[in-house]
Amino acid sequence: MVKPIRPHTRFEKARIIGARALQISMGAPLYVSEQKLREEFREELVSLYGVEEASVRFVLDPLKIALLEYERELIPIDVDPHED
Repeated sequence: MVKPIRPHTRFEKARIIGARALQISMGAPLYVSEQKLREEFREELVSLYGVEEASVRFVLDPLKIALLEYERELIPIDVDPHED
């Protein structure tokens, strides 16, 4: 993601994350590796699948993936606010 000139508003952040989550749900390639997803959501995976299965599974929720990509500034989407 391009470093924004100013911080995004909560509405811009929601729009960017929502658009990226939709892309992910439609099969777009991820900007985070499967291994990074396993590391980031390890506790959740262990609680869902157990210790053995957590090492081979990863999170499939597009919204969580999009939020992680946004926080790490990996999404190549930015907004162009109209200044008056």
